[in-house]
Amino acid sequence: MEKGRVEAFTDGVIAIIITIMVLELKMPHAPTWDALHELWPVFFAYVLSFVYVGIYWNNHHHMFKAVDVVSGPVLWANLHLLFWLSLFPFTTAWMSETGFATLPTALYGVTLLMAAVAWPMLQAQLIRSNGRDGMLARAVGSNVKGWISIVGYVLGIAAAFIKPWLGCVMYAAVALVWFIPDTRIERVQAT
Repeated sequence: MEKGRVEAFTDGVIAIIITIMVLELKMPHAPTWDALHELWPVFFAYVLSFVYVGIYWNNHHHMFKAVDVVSGPVLWANLHLLFWLSLFPFTTAWMSETGFATLPTALYGVTLLMAAVAWPMLQAQLIRSNGRDGMLARAVGSNVKGWISIVGYVLGIAAAFIKPWLGCVMYAAVALVWFIPDTRIERVQAT
């Protein structure tokens, strides 16, 4: 299969995910600042999830620029990642609609964690399909940010059971780590 089809399918799924999330943003019932202020949990959760989806889309794009071959296991690994990303609208809505209650906030973190676990699985399948001497394998090296993310999500999930807002702070902190795109692939492409 051509990698362009995988990229196009992924782009389409991510576009649908963002569309579903934005549909959760409802108009205020009154033309006042107070009415708008009541929607802050929904807006904050949307922004956080939008940033995460954007991070995954951006890094997916970079990763696929570094490969030529897409195999069956790559397709399944990509679908595995998309499965977890497709749960973002549900967990985002539940978390925001409940005012960041404990269980929804923790489940949101579990969804983030599982997407973070799915990412290196996709990366490993791409490396396996494109060879250890391929551009992606040369670019990846150690995955310090990936491990920091996983630890951050686990701490955020645990924190959600103590103070849900603290879990959200951890999730936002992990997003900040990834907000600047991974430049490892671009450096290898430039050499």
